[in-house]
Amino acid sequence: MARKYFGTDGIRGRVGSGQMTPDAVLKLGWAVGRVLASKGNSLVVIGKDTRISGYMFEAALEAGLSAAGVNVRILGPMPTPGIAYLTRTLRASAGIVISASHNPFYDNGLKFFSAEGTKLPDELENEIEAMFEADMQTVDSAKLGKAERVVDAQGRYIEACKATIPIGTKFNGLRIVLDCANGATYHIAPNVFAELGAEVIVIGDKPDGLNINKNCGSTHPNTLAAAVLQNQADIGIAFDGDGDRVVMVNSKGQIIDGDEMLYIIAKSRMAAGVEQKGIAGTLMSNMGLELAIRELGLEFVRTDVGDRYVLECLRDKGWCLGGENSGHIICLDRTTTGDGIVSALQVMAYLAESGKSLNEAMEGMRKMPQVLVNVPLPISINPINEAAVKQAVKDVETRLAGRGRVLLRPSGTEPLIRVMVEGEDEKQVKEYAQQIADAVSDSVAKAS
Repeated sequence: MARKYFGTDGIRGRVGSGQMTPDAVLKLGWAVGRVLASKGNSLVVIGKDTRISGYMFEAALEAGLSAAGVNVRILGPMPTPGIAYLTRTLRASAGIVISASHNPFYDNGLKFFSAEGTKLPDELENEIEAMFEADMQTVDSAKLGKAERVVDAQGRYIEACKATIPIGTKFNGLRIVLDCANGATYHIAPNVFAELGAEVIVIGDKPDGLNINKNCGSTHPNTLAAAVLQNQADIGIAFDGDGDRVVMVNSKGQIIDGDEMLYIIAKSRMAAGVEQKGIAGTLMSNMGLELAIRELGLEFVRTDVGDRYVLECLRDKGWCLGGENSGHIICLDRTTTGDGIVSALQVMAYLAESGKSLNEAMEGMRKMPQVLVNVPLPISINPINEAAVKQAVKDVETRLAGRGRVLLRPSGTEPLIRVMVEGEDEKQVKEYAQQIADAVSDSVAKAS
């Protein structure tokens, strides 16, 4: 059954339109509650990032769930993986995250976690969609759900993050710059790294409801790079607005992306004697990562873009480690979902244990030049199958002659076509990517 409202990562859109309106979210909360109640479940936790619209949607969800007879635990601003963790530990039947991740403040969305702290199965999402289209009915007043705020949510999650590395690990003597993207990690991440002994300098920790992801965080790593150089720090760490993505910066201001972090974590597991058979990446993963992972003697598999597909692959194969170059890394031997703080801690723990710098830890992997161009879609079309676009792709692939890759795909979260070209020569790759992007733009213009 094709899903009508749910995308690859829940429901997301512009605040005030589509499903991101107060009345739609209220009814969605009711639909979730009704489906869960029918299965004998009666507790849902709600958390959010720092967008101003989070207040509105939090209240709407609470009302809808209560109308369905479901109790609610309110977490307030919390990273998405923290909400997944607390869904499990509070023994809730589901967790709901109010966030649009790395998008600007004027977007928002809803992500859902099962009782196990994983993404909802498709079957359950289908049931919720069907219930969403039914007439809303409130349970008897005596059976309305109750709401309660969880006052120690922050401390619980901080301890959970620290517990993912060996208990004796310390970051004493390290100066770290953290960029919290004015998002959900602003009151969590600084405590985690400070309690582990690091000298912490924090930027992007003053959310005002409107500045989430604005020129900061993992989507704007140059801000972090400049702060690392200015403060003569050893390492920089940047999260996205909801805290499930992370990128790092070395002492020279060079950006370390998710592919490179994934390689370091794979090496750290090998150094610790952890048995692992393979690593899952995506269609966007750099070819240099694939070659380096194979050099370690491990299998490398690509999935469709999206942590949902990486997670499905890991489960199917019984593996523990996978991720995306955007910095969405999944360590199933530590947690149930992508977690920016936990992923950064795995890298930091390896550096502390081995005495290596970030650059030394990356030895063995050489990234190929990869260029990504985003082409806006002002109308609802998919120009990928247009003849002119196909011909542009074919021309570039012929010139690459098997020494690179071309990938076109619609974004799962924004109205964009993403054009990716990878090859050995950076200047050439940029030219090829722009040629294809121009062909896409021309096709969009003709259809407008």
